Amino acid sequence: MTSTSSPATPVPAAAATPLLRHRGFRSLYVAGAVSGLGSQVSQVALPLLAVTALGAGPGEVGLLSALGTLTVLLLGLPAGVWVDRSRRRSLMILADVARAAVLLSVPVAWWMGGLGMGQLYAVAVLMGAGTMVFDLAAVSVLPGLVGRDRLMAANSLLVGTQAGMDVTGKSLGGVLVQAVGAPVALLLDALSHLWSAAWLRHVPEPAPPDRPATAEGVGRQIAEGVGFLLGNTVLVALCVMGAMANLAFPLLSVLLPVLLVRQLGYPEWVLGAYLAAGGLGTLAGSATAHLFGRRLGAGRTTLLLSLATAPPAFVIPFLDRGPWLWAAAGAWFVLTFRTGVNNVLLVSVRQRIIPDGMLGRANATIRLVLIGAVGLGGLLAGVLGEVWGARASLWAGAVIMALSWLPVVLSPLRRQR
Repeated sequence: MTSTSSPATPVPAAAATPLLRHRGFRSLYVAGAVSGLGSQVSQVALPLLAVTALGAGPGEVGLLSALGTLTVLLLGLPAGVWVDRSRRRSLMILADVARAAVLLSVPVAWWMGGLGMGQLYAVAVLMGAGTMVFDLAAVSVLPGLVGRDRLMAANSLLVGTQAGMDVTGKSLGGVLVQAVGAPVALLLDALSHLWSAAWLRHVPEPAPPDRPATAEGVGRQIAEGVGFLLGNTVLVALCVMGAMANLAFPLLSVLLPVLLVRQLGYPEWVLGAYLAAGGLGTLAGSATAHLFGRRLGAGRTTLLLSLATAPPAFVIPFLDRGPWLWAAAGAWFVLTFRTGVNNVLLVSVRQRIIPDGMLGRANATIRLVLIGAVGLGGLLAGVLGEVWGARASLWAGAVIMALSWLPVVLSPLRRQR
């Protein structure tokens, strides 16, 4: 097993200062929180706009969900090279401004009477590309900003706050769509990205990692990132387990607007509240991840949680009126609790293992697998929904989620501390 890692990056100011008093980290933290709140509103508003205003069916909703994530399949690996060659803060600001412009096109087209599914598909693709570049740059800039010895604490704050925005944003999204309409909700998300870009100006701008005098080609650098990942069995296990979970989550959630709002007749705010239960789960998981990591280690925690959360996955397909709605929401909370823990512990493991000069490319390779699985899950949800109905998608997601412990038990990750 490859165990290549780079020594901790010396960051005296960050090491001596509480994280939220360190100006650079605080700016990154606030920028992520603000744009995260708006993005969660859009995750509710965009499919609801398609279903309620444009009459989209299960296949169209599934495609809308998939397009943003399948962008990674085309652009993910070159984007990793770009991140490793470029100034990462500048890329994050550019991604924020671009996402704001894309989102603004939706309310403008709506108010002019020209909005259609084609434009929503284009928005999904462009938003996926912008989010991919932003996230790759953010995860790559963090070790140099806070130091590798503080990654778990920094990730706990970032993931926990993102989960809080998940709860607030999805709940707010359902309420906003019902009160003022989906176009206005998307307008608010656009403004949140502009606010994020303003905060990012205060994040220190590290120089791009040193490259050899004779620059390697993009293909060669992509191959280096892929080779590093495939040479480390812990990273491979993380990818496979994450891909299974990421394939399952859209199967369990993409067709909820069709099932809850159209078939069961619930108002839009119920969908927002259901999804917000997942945000609470992620928040609780990220807040307690360091306790699990300290007591059990990252690998053992991952294995035990994967086994413990398998049975609740089979509750979600029974979602219906009455008590089954609450039971399914509780099961959704449990599954996302696991995600909150994993997002802190396993992202920190990745950031410790991967050297600074490889962070963009190796993380791009991992993201290609993980986000590609989300896109595939969205497409599969649409196909299953069209052929056998929305509940078939929920059952498929439950089975895949329940088996996602297998890569952990078959790898050295189960002993990883």
